[in-house]
Amino acid sequence: MRIYNNINAVDAQRNLSITGMMLSKSIEKLSSGLRINRAADDAAGLSISEKLRAQINGLDQATRNAQDGISMIQTAEGALNEVHSMLQRMRELAVQAANDTLTAQDRQAINLELQQLHDEINAIAQRTTFNGKQLLTGSLTAQVDPSSTVLTATIAGAGTDTASVSSVVADAKAVSGTYTIAGSGSQVTLTVGSNSQTLDLSSVSLTAGQSYTLNFNQLGIQITVTAAAGNSGAITGANIAGALDTKTVVVNNQSANFQVGANQTDGFRVAFYAVQFGANAPQALSALDTALNNFANAVNGTDNTAQVNAAQSLITAIDGGINYVSNVRSGLGAAQNRLEHAVANLGVAHENLMASESRIRDVDMAAEMVNFTRAQILQQAGIAVLAQANTIPQSILQLLR
Repeated sequence: MRIYNNINAVDAQRNLSITGMMLSKSIEKLSSGLRINRAADDAAGLSISEKLRAQINGLDQATRNAQDGISMIQTAEGALNEVHSMLQRMRELAVQAANDTLTAQDRQAINLELQQLHDEINAIAQRTTFNGKQLLTGSLTAQVDPSSTVLTATIAGAGTDTASVSSVVADAKAVSGTYTIAGSGSQVTLTVGSNSQTLDLSSVSLTAGQSYTLNFNQLGIQITVTAAAGNSGAITGANIAGALDTKTVVVNNQSANFQVGANQTDGFRVAFYAVQFGANAPQALSALDTALNNFANAVNGTDNTAQVNAAQSLITAIDGGINYVSNVRSGLGAAQNRLEHAVANLGVAHENLMASESRIRDVDMAAEMVNFTRAQILQQAGIAVLAQANTIPQSILQLLR
């Protein structure tokens, strides 16, 4: 028998310490409701759980985004409903004005109301805003569509030297449509419709990591090219011009992007076309504006036939305006239906991902109570055994008497 090292007590104390750790972890899990409170509890489970949480949080925000998008569309569509009512009234007045039972003075009274309705349509377009953004003036930010082939252009220099298009930006001057690029020698020409602008890149020489922006300021397009960090030589303007030849820049104007998913690509654009006269006016409303001016000029004259013809032309122009507004409203209505389905789908995805994350991270309270009770009993037993082990060396005293 030995008294200097009480092995029984050391053994009991070691097991009691282990039981204490088990009991502490069990209490932590029961009090937090989580099976994983730190990476040490389940390193792989924590990693998976955090990725699921990122998706869940993203879906939460995407749902709010979609609901905000619905509100934005409803704001525009509500205003267009009133525009439609005014166009219908304008058509009614034009039909009345085309009837020869009216005098010139009667037509002047009709023209007065027509001009007031014309001005109110413009006023509604100016007043229709959502979070400070005008929806019916065609002033929403132009966006470069991901389908633009210039975005994937690879520019090759000497040897293994390369460069790439790091960004393409459209500003307020950009118009909706497809821009085409032509490269010849060290010159690059960007064209949209009948407008074009040429840049001379003969002085461009990009070493490793350097960037250069092709600023087509007249057209509202900026293309930034960045040389690869590992290049040993220079990327020349001729290299850039050759690589960008036949590439396209697609611009979506008068539209808003709705991010309705947790990932980068989970968005789509909704067009908010201009519904106003004057600047940014679409062709149908420009034609209506012209017809209104022609009618106003006619009723101020004395030619009855000219007044009738102007009124009849106005009927046709108003029909074009009604069709245009109908198409805009149809597009907004279709987008709203899409967003409502997106909200429903996001709710299902959110629920399923939360269930998956819960299975990984949440504690099973019943099972953990079993572990807690076992650890409690072991701790109580360990304390009792340690007390007994500490009394064993006292029996040596019997030998020393």
